Amino acid sequence: MTQNGSTRDTQSATTPGPGEPGSSAERPGELQPVGGTGAPSAGRARRGMFGVQDGGDTSGYGGLHLPGYVPPAAQRPYGGWFDEVADALFEGLGADGVPDEAVQQVTVDRGELTFHIRPAELPQVCRRMRDDPALRFELCSSMSGVDYGEEVPQRLHAVYHLTSMTYRRRVRLDVAADWPGADGEPPRIPSVVSIYPTADFQERETWDMFGIVFDGHPALTRILMPDDWDGHPQRKDYPLGGIPVEYKGAEIPPPDQRRAYT
Repeated sequence: MTQNGSTRDTQSATTPGPGEPGSSAERPGELQPVGGTGAPSAGRARRGMFGVQDGGDTSGYGGLHLPGYVPPAAQRPYGGWFDEVADALFEGLGADGVPDEAVQQVTVDRGELTFHIRPAELPQVCRRMRDDPALRFELCSSMSGVDYGEEVPQRLHAVYHLTSMTYRRRVRLDVAADWPGADGEPPRIPSVVSIYPTADFQERETWDMFGIVFDGHPALTRILMPDDWDGHPQRKDYPLGGIPVEYKGAEIPPPDQRRAYT
């Protein structure tokens, strides 16, 4: 009861209601990455959606405006079981000889705990999260890529969601890809498939859609697009036009080549 009550208190303290200060409707200012260009987290302001800006828009998306928002680094005490997990993680990493700088930032936002991890130490952090008796995050329930846009420092991220079935807890590991590298090398992050086998197809999908190379992955091939496909469709700089579609003997052009009605 105490643990559940602490969790509810943490969530109520960090999750604003609709229209309250800190909610999406009340976020002040524009994009302000935490700590400058070297920050582990990033955000971007958004105007419109799906390329819709002005005129002829009946969806309402054309007037959409969300300022950039980046949750700040959390300060102790985090609340509830968050402090227990952070203490156990830092103590375990110290025992493994991993420097404290491997965890670049700890964020508590909307009742969720996120550790921003330096790419080189990701496998060691995951192994500690899985094997430490005080942590026991046995399952990587999901992972995905994020592209915050060309104008944002450290634009490409890989996000891992870990679940402790022993303690019924969930945390997030956020890793900013080291990119652009020297000589135009693709973004790279160490694979964690040897630690969390469930990340196998999800890392492949992230490579396919975002172009993040997971070093050490047993079979890093495309999983959604054809093997010879050019580009990574979920990057912000990927063209939205798509490909022509044949239908009943006629060819329907991509959306960006169709006749405009505005």
